[in-house]
Amino acid sequence: MSRAFVKEDGPERIDLPDLPIPTHPNYVTPRGLADLRARLAARQADLTALRARDDRTDRLPEAAAERDIRYLEARLASAIPVDPPAAPDEVGFATVVRVAEADGTERTFAIVGEDEADAAAGRITAHAPLARALIGAAVGDTIAWDRPGGAVEFEILSIGPAPCP
Repeated sequence: MSRAFVKEDGPERIDLPDLPIPTHPNYVTPRGLADLRARLAARQADLTALRARDDRTDRLPEAAAERDIRYLEARLASAIPVDPPAAPDEVGFATVVRVAEADGTERTFAIVGEDEADAAAGRITAHAPLARALIGAAVGDTIAWDRPGGAVEFEILSIGPAPCP
């Protein structure tokens, strides 16, 4: 029998490529920092449970957990905490802005770090095109946001600090 088909190294090791780490500064709100810590603790607990399985023939879930842990540890190590301003007079990082479209529809957006962003919840990263259009605007200003579906104008109705945990 050819030795090429004999497995001698013991348990199979799977190395997944690391998740990409953005090169720009990793600003985080207090809520974002708490969320990163909670996600890291959850993935560490997941890995512990995966390693305790009786049947460990499928190592992919462990490799994915290890990769996620490396990513979260790197994000925490590079985190630059930013406290929300007490009374912001313009849109910026760690602020919540309420806007009105021309048809009167109101929306609220929080400008947060990448790991905290959730479009469905109205939390957008400071690097998003919409956030870049809003940053620096004050109450009463009208800003134009060029999006693929066409330009939209927003009037800034109010600005406040982003919520903390």
